[in-house]
Amino acid sequence: MWCRNFSRNILRICRIINDCSFPKTTINRSYTVDRTPRILITGGLGQLGTECAKLLRKNYGNENVILSDIIKPTEESLSSGPFIFADILDFKGLQKIVVNYRIDWLIHFSALLSAVGEQNVPLAVRVNIEGMHNVIELAKQYKLRIFIPSTIGAFGPDSPRNPTPNVTIQRPRTIYGVSKVHAELLGEYYHHRFGLDFRCLRFPGVISSDPPGGGTTDYAVAVFHEGLVTKRYECYLEPYTRLPMMYIKDCLSALFQFLNVPNEKLQRRVYNVTAMSFTPEELFSELKKHVPDLKISYKPDARQYIAENWPQVFDDSEARRDWGWQHKYNLETLVESMVRDVKKNMSNKRSLKEVNIALAVLTGVILILPAFVDDIESLSLLGVMVLLKGVPIPLSIFLGVPMLGDAIPGLVNLPLCESLSLFSSSI
Repeated sequence: MWCRNFSRNILRICRIINDCSFPKTTINRSYTVDRTPRILITGGLGQLGTECAKLLRKNYGNENVILSDIIKPTEESLSSGPFIFADILDFKGLQKIVVNYRIDWLIHFSALLSAVGEQNVPLAVRVNIEGMHNVIELAKQYKLRIFIPSTIGAFGPDSPRNPTPNVTIQRPRTIYGVSKVHAELLGEYYHHRFGLDFRCLRFPGVISSDPPGGGTTDYAVAVFHEGLVTKRYECYLEPYTRLPMMYIKDCLSALFQFLNVPNEKLQRRVYNVTAMSFTPEELFSELKKHVPDLKISYKPDARQYIAENWPQVFDDSEARRDWGWQHKYNLETLVESMVRDVKKNMSNKRSLKEVNIALAVLTGVILILPAFVDDIESLSLLGVMVLLKGVPIPLSIFLGVPMLGDAIPGLVNLPLCESLSLFSSSI
């Protein structure tokens, strides 16, 4: 009898231990009107990062969205909100950022894209896999909501291509795709094992007016940048190569909506999202409505092999069902928007070039002024720097000249300081 009771007690204890093993710690943070999240974006100076920061700052305030990267930011990036240096391979550095800035959400964009990653596999492993390990562990440690984008590159030749469902065999053939599948699975594991609020969207090719960044789908960006200037474009994919695509505004809309979906509405942690699918031939045909004399040629390279192993059409019905995802742009409206945006960017660059030339001329005139003007009695060289898009231009400022127009006939008769102020304010 004693032995029987003892055995029962042992079995009961074992059951209790088994039930209590590997507990799932639910991380449930709610963000309401009185709890605005503080957000860190890694790899923030890439195609998605800067535009994502603008959208989030518009909704949550400039100071609550911290943009980070390891490359030098532009003046625009610095002026629109906080920017810091952050190396995703430096775990202790990331810890300091999360603590010092009281981060709640982490958006992880740092990655080497498909074509670039194939050229440097060891670096892609470090950035795409080791860096991702760091941010996932960081999110677990500090109970952060973490978003990591995935891609059509997470699928391979064994995957169904038309359509490609949310859950299917993947087995990608690029280090970029392998690293993204790894991120998806590790994030799901951390969610089920530790309760991590992990969220991931598989994006198709994302098209924006930013210069192409080394992805296999970037022909759909490069043709606008090259075609609008030279009226020619040589495509590295075959004309029939169909791939899923999305305009950046739809991409950011999906990201923002997904970040704010309550956990109870999410049936899974990884979703496909898309807007359209087209071939190079279909895109170029639509673009020729805006650029009739556009000349297209085809010279497929190694990226053709990559594209042939990717989905042709994404099935994003689960995202539409679970959290109401809807796209707004089709091929026609995408091309219209890209033509407008790229032309605007080119116009802005021309205007900036004209300002550069004007300042260079002014600098030269002021530098040679003493050799030709006899009535200047006192000259003093001041170390004044005018910053033009981060490029310093030294100017010699001559004291004792009350009016710039008095010294240099033909120029507007304004005090020297006002003249320089006008040039500076036009930058």
